[in-house]
Amino acid sequence: MGLTSHKVLALSALWAVAMVVATVWSWPRLARRGWPAVLGRLGTIVATQLAVMCTLGLLANNYFAFYSSWDDLLGTADNGPVTVQNAIGVQRLGGDDVRVTGEPGRDPARIGRLERIRIPGATTGLATDGYVYLPPEYFQPQYADRRFPAVIAITGFPGDARNLVTKLNYPATQLRLVREGKAKPAVLVLMRPSPAMPRDTECEDVPGGPQSDGYFSRDVPAAVRAGYRVASGPGSLGVIGNSTGGYCALKLAMRHPDVFAAGASLSGYYRAAEDPTTGDLFGGDGRRRDEADLTWRLTHLPQPRVALLVGGSKEGDGDYWGQTQGFLAAAKAGPTRVSSITVQTGGHNFNTWSRMLPASLGWLGDRLAPPA
Repeated sequence: MGLTSHKVLALSALWAVAMVVATVWSWPRLARRGWPAVLGRLGTIVATQLAVMCTLGLLANNYFAFYSSWDDLLGTADNGPVTVQNAIGVQRLGGDDVRVTGEPGRDPARIGRLERIRIPGATTGLATDGYVYLPPEYFQPQYADRRFPAVIAITGFPGDARNLVTKLNYPATQLRLVREGKAKPAVLVLMRPSPAMPRDTECEDVPGGPQSDGYFSRDVPAAVRAGYRVASGPGSLGVIGNSTGGYCALKLAMRHPDVFAAGASLSGYYRAAEDPTTGDLFGGDGRRRDEADLTWRLTHLPQPRVALLVGGSKEGDGDYWGQTQGFLAAAKAGPTRVSSITVQTGGHNFNTWSRMLPASLGWLGDRLAPPA
């Protein structure tokens, strides 16, 4: 029986109820002195707690689609190649989890350098911490006068930018792709999705509140170009993200095709979340709410000339697949070019995103200008 099977959930719930009943029934017999009685009480408490927690965990997993199968939960899912489907055919890139690592103090001209940074917002007053990965070429003499394209990578809410290093391993994946000739050298800017924590701003300019769209589309590019040798011409910036970050990546690229040459989404959704963490993002303005719905934008507004990539699983991630089909259908009528990655099964988690990341970074690199 699968992890998300109703039978597994029902059996877990029955086990939990049975343990509660057994604990109540046996407690008078265990209310004695002596080690056997004490150990018996501890055993029933632990077993009951485990049964209840297991049931709650299954309920949460079924609702949020964190893991789609036992293999997904245990990290033993198929990590074979994934495909990028676009207008010119199928491009295959390895989806394995090979990692390129280096010890502290290694020559940055060989492995690059990861720097922890804080990015201030000159026009919005916002700021957030993150990381910048500078590729080996950045330190090599033949590139001394070159400016590099940059990729802004945004994690999910409320995740930390560190997850993009420790869990998704963006720097090592990018390094490996460049070594294999599957991507161009690029500066990676690794960020969390909200510069106004603990509020989830969904990369929106909130009326009377944080101007997160402006922060990502104006302030971050300006700050990165001021601090590093990052190009400013066409094809100089791309954006990618997972979950909330994926939604942000698509929205930023669609709203600002003059800033971002392409946007890639890993299990991102297509309309802004509205919950206690977001508050009122639109000031009660229905038109603003509609414009934050990316499928609505493709259908009702002039489509931007921008390249987008949507990646996710066909099974195991809630209603992602159905929403993605609607988004792809809406894009067919206009100049927005949408490619897609599909893995057969996978939950809303880092295992799934890790499988798609190499192909996604390779796709994004093809749409960026080389160092110049």
